[in-house]
Formats: sequence, C-alpha cells, structure tokens
Amino acid sequence: MHEMAIAEGILDIALDYGKRNDAKRIAEIGLLIGDMSGVVVDSLVFSFGMLAKGTIADGAKLAIEHVPLRGRCTKCGREFPISHYDFWCPACGDGVLETISGREMQVKYLEVD
Repeated sequence: MHEMAIAEGILDIALDYGKRNDAKRIAEIGLLIGDMSGVVVDSLVFSFGMLAKGTIADGAKLAIEHVPLRGRCTKCGREFPISHYDFWCPACGDGVLETISGREMQVKYLEVD
C-alpha cells in the first residue's frame, strides 16, 4: 500500500512547513493528484488521518484536486485529453506523444493557524 508512504511524505512536508512558520495547527492541505499517479484517494485520506493523529495536522482536511491525463502529439503538436489509456492522436493518428498532465502528485498549498 504505497498510499501510506505518500501520506507520510505529505505529513512530513506539512509538519516541516508548520515548524518553520510557528504554526499552531494545520487546517488544510491542498494536493494535486493526477489520474495516472496510481493513488487510491480513499486509502491516502485514511492513511494520512492515522499518521497525523497527535500532531498539529490532526484533523487537517486533504483538499484533493484531480488532474486529468492530457497529452501532446509529437508529430502534429495537438494537445488532447487521454481517456481509457488511448494514446493515439485524434488529429493525425500518430501514437507518439508527450504526457503533459495527469502524473502529478504534489502539495499545492497549506492552510495553517
């Protein structure tokens, strides 16, 4: 279950930021999670809640923004959403593309008191 390790990383980032800024409480953590990141959101939220108990992040809300999978064709340059892992360009039919979003897994913001 890699969500526990991810939750631990998020908590480390939040607690470090809180310490450096003399925060009394971490109220919310904004996350960007891409469709192709492989993160099971319910497991991440559960894991984070367990790890945060007894810290200044205890009870913090995880505000998760889902980032859709998008690609750019390397042949014609068209950008397009990728659904059902269909990586063929809808404009020219080429199958070589650059992934431009959908793999994100990052802390976007923290709300602290």
